Amino acid sequence: MASEVEEQIPVHEEFFLCGGVETKIIKCGPWTNLFEKQGVSKPEQLIFIIPGNPGYSPFYVPFAKALYTLMKSRFPVWIISHAGFSVKPKDKKVLTAPQEESNAQKIEDVYGLNGQIEHKIAFLRAHVPKDVKLILIGHSVGTYMTLHVMKRAPELPVVHAFLLFPTIERISESPNGKFATPFLCQFRYLLYATSYLLFKPCPEVIKSFIIQKLAGQMNFKLELPLTDILQPFCLA
Repeated sequence: MASEVEEQIPVHEEFFLCGGVETKIIKCGPWTNLFEKQGVSKPEQLIFIIPGNPGYSPFYVPFAKALYTLMKSRFPVWIISHAGFSVKPKDKKVLTAPQEESNAQKIEDVYGLNGQIEHKIAFLRAHVPKDVKLILIGHSVGTYMTLHVMKRAPELPVVHAFLLFPTIERISESPNGKFATPFLCQFRYLLYATSYLLFKPCPEVIKSFIIQKLAGQMNFKLELPLTDILQPFCLA
């Protein structure tokens, strides 16, 4: 019964220019523009999810739909992709932000940690009215970004922040960090070249097949395409 209800939840995949980068937003609920006064009544709150790394937004869709259901469909749930984590499909358009808040202006080092934080701030300023209260949910390193979003943009109407599996300090000293930090620092250019040679000429059909197989092994149901995860640019 619950699965039938979740299947009926409207899910929108949109692309906007944010910080000079095409950015994917997944929206659960009928609200796609919180500044519009026509159609459905404007919600009082917005639940905004900042993923971890790697944290492709489609991975969070079941979680977002569950939240939307638990909130009795009263509040929209949005998931933002990190800058550089998604590539716009040819059949999609880059939409215009409802409020121009320097979203087209490039953010310095937008793919770095500081730039990713500024990227989230730029989106919230341009897409969330001041009279809509914000509930931020950060996962993993997204919790670090959440804390800095609130610190750097105190004017945002944040009423609650939830930190899931927080990764806030001494990341490189953690068990995973001790392995990943030297590995990614010393061999990242080799990884770039390898991924480019393997996946750049690879047809989208084969990429989709590989991802479906991997998702099946993890017992994860993909509700939106996830071929970005095998794009050399996104991997970098």
